[in-house]
Amino acid sequence: MAKEVVYNAKLRNTSICGATETILIHKNIVKKFSNPILQALENNGCKIIGDKILKSYYKGQVYSAKEKDWSTEYLASIVSVKVVKNSEEAIKHINKYGTMHTDSIITKNKKTAKYFLKNVKSSIAMHNTSTQFADGGEFGFGGEVGISTNTLPPRGPVGLNQLISYKYEITSNGKIRN
Repeated sequence: MAKEVVYNAKLRNTSICGATETILIHKNIVKKFSNPILQALENNGCKIIGDKILKSYYKGQVYSAKEKDWSTEYLASIVSVKVVKNSEEAIKHINKYGTMHTDSIITKNKKTAKYFLKNVKSSIAMHNTSTQFADGGEFGFGGEVGISTNTLPPRGPVGLNQLISYKYEITSNGKIRN
């Protein structure tokens, strides 16, 4: 499931705000899963930028990650990959470097997934779902408009309704977007 979801999340459309830009892999599964997941990306033209730990496990081409890679929105066939020791480190990394737009966890552990969904600061938090679903049309809101949702810039009379933002939590069993 992880191979299919990650592939879709990164390469279905690389130039949208929901395209995956960074992949965090738990240290306990990096040996087993980094090669099938990342090889599928690399074989389809995706450049892999990774940390030192990844370089010792992944058999493909890995370019050395720099600090700026963790916060870069490539909007291209490039992905940064970091190995983390646990879900807490992953959440801390996302909350420090991420855009707070859309993040997804792939795990069979429902307790870990629930912890992730509640603690990641992203406006769309997903479990076993491609980030490519981060789209107003997919949420039933109609066509999207090109606005930044990073800050709340209300103008004019401001009441409670103008200061509210939402966090969406989506769970599936490997759903990808066509």
